[in-house]
Amino acid sequence: MKNRSLFGTLILCVAMALMLGSVVAQTVEGVQNKRIGTAAATELLIPVGARDMAMGGSSLATASGIDALHWNPAGLGRVSGAAEGMLSTMKYIADISVNYGAVGINFSGFGTVGLSVKALNFGDIPLTTAEDPEGFGGRTFAPTFITLGISYARAFTDAITAGGTFKVISENYQRVSGSGFAVDVGIQYRGVAGFKGVNLGVALKNIGPQMKFDGPALLRFAQASDGRRPTQYYQSKASSWELPTSIEIGMAYERDVNESLSYNVNGTFANNNLALDGYRGGAEVAYKMDKVRLAARGGMELSDKGELDEQIFGPTAGFGFTYFSSGLDITIDYAYRTVDFFESNNMFSLKLGF
Repeated sequence: MKNRSLFGTLILCVAMALMLGSVVAQTVEGVQNKRIGTAAATELLIPVGARDMAMGGSSLATASGIDALHWNPAGLGRVSGAAEGMLSTMKYIADISVNYGAVGINFSGFGTVGLSVKALNFGDIPLTTAEDPEGFGGRTFAPTFITLGISYARAFTDAITAGGTFKVISENYQRVSGSGFAVDVGIQYRGVAGFKGVNLGVALKNIGPQMKFDGPALLRFAQASDGRRPTQYYQSKASSWELPTSIEIGMAYERDVNESLSYNVNGTFANNNLALDGYRGGAEVAYKMDKVRLAARGGMELSDKGELDEQIFGPTAGFGFTYFSSGLDITIDYAYRTVDFFESNNMFSLKLGF
């Protein structure tokens, strides 16, 4: 009875995702989404975790442990040991660095709790003003984008896990700041309908209110056009913007060929409210010998495009190395993604399992 109710809940989530996707799709004329570029906090879309990025972000149904927080929080419920921690860094586009850290603790009988932080480093940017439009004063500023997350996931059965993440978003520019929050929820079902190795994943990401901006840089020194008020400061009211909400559905097949060799093949569809819909595919082949596990990965993301739309990110590839020891597992992952107009992305991740 319990398994049937959980399966019913999963089907309901899939149906809701499909219905919401059809509603969002009504904003698209042909294949060109005219709302592209109107979202706030797009740093939420920047991937973290080299293992899953190397597979093109397609591992919605198989992502597990601390790696899964960005892709599908339900995977956090599959932490195999007492705790896991991960550090990740990536050279993104336009000299932007993305640094990420997360830790997950497995409380037996309760579930797994995770904490994460993502920070963007833009470096020093020349400060220009109306009085110094060329920046000859030599002044600089450094924006600060930070996202903090707290997650919870639990395995309800050997096959079904569910989880969610609450994220606090903070953006600081030169005397202007923005704040907001978002929620991710996800579910994974392994062995769909009794077929061993067939997995399903569903995730709704970045659900939340519009992001608001404020700060002293929005003040303007001006003379009122009517009345006898003296010259004074007036505040410009900044618009609020929607978050880049997405609905993602993924399928995967994984198989152990023998005691040493295994592989998995993944596919994901992502319906985005303020970006182009994405189709992701990827695969991983792993070989385990004694205390060492080696993995090779590859993937690709494709998007619907109109005449004026660009898909700058290309194929992905990477590898992983895990060393198993008593009390501590060490994993090093690397991912490479080709990029048009900018330098290619390189991501490194270090994961510790206790």
